[in-house]
Amino acid sequence: MSNEFLISAKNISKSFFQGEKELQVLKGIDLNIQQGEALCILGGSGAGKSTLLHILGTLDTPSGGNVYFKGENLFTKNDEDLAKFRNKHLGFIFQFHHLLSEFNALENIMMPARIDGESKQDCKKRAEELLDHMGLLDRATHYPTELSGGEKQRIAIARALMQSPDIILADEPTGNLDSANGKVIRDLFLDLQKRLNLTIIVVTHDQKFASSFPKTLHMKDGVWD
Repeated sequence: MSNEFLISAKNISKSFFQGEKELQVLKGIDLNIQQGEALCILGGSGAGKSTLLHILGTLDTPSGGNVYFKGENLFTKNDEDLAKFRNKHLGFIFQFHHLLSEFNALENIMMPARIDGESKQDCKKRAEELLDHMGLLDRATHYPTELSGGEKQRIAIARALMQSPDIILADEPTGNLDSANGKVIRDLFLDLQKRLNLTIIVVTHDQKFASSFPKTLHMKDGVWD
């Protein structure tokens, strides 16, 4: 396969079974993403967009089809190698920030590097720089319960950037925020994409969020609409 695209999905299908009944969530999805592209996948609840994002991020496996990163079929890797791939190449942001409550803001941001074996001293400076860029350096020692919803999501974005990933994958990143904080997060995504030449894939049902992205695809009932 050509390495023209950073990540590609080819004929992705996904089914779940409820007893003997098959529920088809994805029905032969193709997708090609180039380095530095910012893509928003827009669709209502049940469209299949989050399932596709999870498959692109190797958090879930397809029932059929393949995902390629720089031409390499990701699902030929074993679970351990996939975990290493995710930690090195992907940054994840979810609707609910999934910060670890027992760690403060700075420690949460440092976590991916610590998991990768970096010493606390080596990764602290990088985490502080990310926290500063988020405008939250004064929140470094605050725990998640001491942060607002918008602050927690910015911490989650900083954590996703900690390993300098090739791709940011975001699942409804403004779904749990008010409109003002939603705009802050939206603007932050676009700034990061331009400043760092990041590849960003976001799924959302928020049309206003999607309208700010240079490229939007619509999904309905497991296919492109």
